[in-house]
Amino acid sequence: MSARGRRGAAAAITAGLLALGVAAWAAATYNGLVQARLAVDAQWGQVEAQYQRRVDLVPALVASVRGVLLQERTVIEAVSRARAAYLASPPGSPERVRAAAQLQEPLGRLVAVVEASPALRSSETVARLMDELAGTENRIAVERRRYNERVRAYNTLVLRLPASLVATAGGFRPRPYFEAQPAAPAPPPVTLPSR
Repeated sequence: MSARGRRGAAAAITAGLLALGVAAWAAATYNGLVQARLAVDAQWGQVEAQYQRRVDLVPALVASVRGVLLQERTVIEAVSRARAAYLASPPGSPERVRAAAQLQEPLGRLVAVVEASPALRSSETVARLMDELAGTENRIAVERRRYNERVRAYNTLVLRLPASLVATAGGFRPRPYFEAQPAAPAPPPVTLPSR
C-alpha cells in the first residue's frame, strides 16, 4: 500500500472513531436527559401523593366539625367544593395544581375555625385529624421543594451547551418550577355560639 493510501486509511479510521465518539456522547447525553425527566415526573408524583393524602383527610375533618359548627356551613361547603374540584381534575395536569392550591384557602379558614373553638380543640378526633393535616402540609412543602430541585437539575441539563443540542433534537423542554399561590387573605372572624 502506498503512503498516500495509508494516510487515507488513517484519516478514514480517525474520522470513523471521531464519529463513533460523537454518537456515543449524544446517546449518553440523551439517556441522561431521559433519566432527569423521569426523575422530575416521579417527584411530581410524590407531590400529588401528598395532595391526595390531604384531600383524603378533608371529609373526616369536615364531618367532625360539621356537627359542632352548623353556622360555619360556608367554610365547610367551600372546603368540600375545593376538594371535589381537585378530585375532578386529571392527575398531573395544570388544573390539578390549581385545584390543590385553591384547596389551601378554605382549608386554612377551617383550621382557623377549629383553633378558635374550644369544643373542637378538645375533641380527640379533631385534634388527631389536625395533627395529621399539619404533618401532611409539612410533607407537601418538602415534596414541592424536592420537585423544584429535580426541575433545576433537569433544566440545567436541557439548557447547558452542548447537551442543549441533543435536548432540542430530542424534544426536551425546560419544566416550570412549582410556585406557591400568593398568600391567602386573612381568615374571616369566627363567631361561635355561647353555650
